[in-house]
Amino acid sequence: MKKPEKIYNTAVEATLEVIGGKWKPVILFYLTFGKKRNNELKGLIPAITQKVLTQQLRELKEAGVVTRISYNQVPPKVEYELTEYGWSLKEILHLMCRWGDTHIERIYGSKADVLAPPRFEAT
Repeated sequence: MKKPEKIYNTAVEATLEVIGGKWKPVILFYLTFGKKRNNELKGLIPAITQKVLTQQLRELKEAGVVTRISYNQVPPKVEYELTEYGWSLKEILHLMCRWGDTHIERIYGSKADVLAPPRFEAT
């Protein structure tokens, strides 16, 4: 019998291996609304450093859920978008956002706010 290359306790671990961490789900969530340039993402997530944003985008690209589009022009233009595989995360990311809204309301009530609440299209 062939020995498995990797063993997970649950498939949730495999999901978190790709989208886990503080910033990856946020980056992916914003990409569900379309292509974004690096500075657009930085503007949407002001607390993230440029170094961390670059690293997270690189890891998401390596995982096959984000693609980097580089345009041959001056000045250089680079955009990021979800791959077809990355789009399969849309539902879970939007559900996480909705759950977060409910959680904020339950725990903090009117004592907390979401700076940029997204406008979801009908799903």
